[in-house]
Amino acid sequence: MLRFLFVLLLSSFCYSQTSIANAEAFIANKEYVKAQNEMTDFLVSNPNDMKAIELLGEAYGYQKKWDEAIAQFQILKQKRPENADYHYKYGGALGMKALSISKLKALAIIGDVKYSFIKAAQLDPNHIEARWALVELYVSLPGIIGGSNDKALRYANELQNLSKVDGYLAKGYVYEYDDEPELAEKYYRLAIKVGGSVTCYEKLTKFYEGQHQPEKAIGNLEEAKDKHQRNAMHYQIGKVCADYNIQLNKGEKCIKAYLTNHSAQDGVPKEWAYYRLAQIYKHKDNKSEALNWINKAIAGLPEIQVFKDEKSAISEL
Repeated sequence: MLRFLFVLLLSSFCYSQTSIANAEAFIANKEYVKAQNEMTDFLVSNPNDMKAIELLGEAYGYQKKWDEAIAQFQILKQKRPENADYHYKYGGALGMKALSISKLKALAIIGDVKYSFIKAAQLDPNHIEARWALVELYVSLPGIIGGSNDKALRYANELQNLSKVDGYLAKGYVYEYDDEPELAEKYYRLAIKVGGSVTCYEKLTKFYEGQHQPEKAIGNLEEAKDKHQRNAMHYQIGKVCADYNIQLNKGEKCIKAYLTNHSAQDGVPKEWAYYRLAQIYKHKDNKSEALNWINKAIAGLPEIQVFKDEKSAISEL
């Protein structure tokens, strides 16, 4: 009898581990419906499995099924009110819902979003994600409904105490939105100096583009390319050159280098590189080459409207 119970418990445990592992693998492979189905079936016989509820919530979230995700994360935070991650994920799902509905309806749930992130930060003094969420929330909200750059900077300071890189990036973000470009550039530069990750360089590049400073953006991208040796940087340099009609020879060289060394890990399909070359040749008044490259882009991704619009512009040269 004891042996039978042991085998039964072991089988149940193995089934549990297999289902959880399957769902995690499905999510990693972006097979979110399969993960949802796996956890929905599993929870019928294991309704209190916290990991399964969490994975189901994540599967719903990736599908932008915000109400369903909210319901799962609400179960988690009610069962484990001391768990910071559950409050953070609940607030995140609520926040994404707020972005998907009308501004009037969103006003009714913003308070719950803010409370959830604050609660997560209070429960875990080392919770970086919750503090980032609060920085972004306080920056994006109008002052009349609780937005505050001062509060955003307060959480940016907390981030800096946990991670200098995150703190500097957060301060750069706050000052960028507060229309203080010199301070924003200062902190983005500090993040590069301390961390130097691809993300740090990307933040500064986007800032320069937003400030309409393409020369600085290109210089920053070249620094990143030399440091990280990533082919994707070739594309980014070519993109800025094409978009701003500057340093066209450099842009052409970089895009062709990107195509020569292209792999799936680079992220941007070849067709977008063809489009950038078409832009560059259009700027150079080389209509035949521009048409050649834009036709290659359209052949590969015929549904992209911007490619068709570019071809119309080239045809009018």
